[in-house]
Amino acid sequence: MRVRTIRTIRGDGEDRGAISTFVAITAASLVVLLGIVLDLGGRLRTMEQTDALAQEAARAAGQQLDRRALLEGRGYQVLQAEAEAAANAYLAGHHLTAHVEFPDPRTVAVRIDSTYDTKLLSLVKIDTLPVHGTGKAVLVHGVTEAENG
Repeated sequence: MRVRTIRTIRGDGEDRGAISTFVAITAASLVVLLGIVLDLGGRLRTMEQTDALAQEAARAAGQQLDRRALLEGRGYQVLQAEAEAAANAYLAGHHLTAHVEFPDPRTVAVRIDSTYDTKLLSLVKIDTLPVHGTGKAVLVHGVTEAENG
């Protein structure tokens, strides 16, 4: 009789070990979920920083004015080769490279491609996430033509 009581207390029934499987699956799921939240939040911060860097690179590029065009009366224009060099020089300190485009003679658009190194998602073999930043500078001047008066 005594043996039967001990078996009942020990729980040698069909449910033995079921809770540990549930805990293991739940814990693994929570780690993955926490990794997603932390790493996507980190990626968002990196995107903000990359956008800010692209905007500053566009401003640096937009300062490369074509003085000859201005003196000849063709208005404010950007020297494209110098603008691209200025954007890349600004980003060189951050180990980034700019993709510079000129939609028109007064506009500089900068795009930066980078990556975010994951912290917890690297446990499930996701080591990096892509990040892109964009910035645009437009040359604006209050007077676009001579006043007759």
